[in-house]
Amino acid sequence: MGIVSNKKERKMTNTDKKDLHVKNGDRVIIIAGKDKGKIGNIKKVDRTTGRVTVEGANMVTKAQKPQPAAGIQGGLIKLEAPIDSSNVMIVCPACDKATRPAMKVIDGKKVRVCKKCGEQLDA
Repeated sequence: MGIVSNKKERKMTNTDKKDLHVKNGDRVIIIAGKDKGKIGNIKKVDRTTGRVTVEGANMVTKAQKPQPAAGIQGGLIKLEAPIDSSNVMIVCPACDKATRPAMKVIDGKKVRVCKKCGEQLDA
């Protein structure tokens, strides 16, 4: 006979969408991990997991099975894997430096602003 536990198990539901400091198309620099120092544009943002996919960074090799009906040739393909959004920093287009964005209200709109030079990051 085993020990009976009355502890309730809590399900972790990850339906909350996180507010991230980056958006699709942002130019970012990777600040941690195997691709530290690489600069690329964001292809995809997943707000539920807080991860982003950066062009040319975090490349992984995937074994693709051939699917003749869909016209997909098999073999080893390289693709970008997502990384955590905390491992990237926005590169300001005006001063060309990595920066943490500040939020300011300009003309009734909330926009992201470079903390180093004060230029708007949202076009």
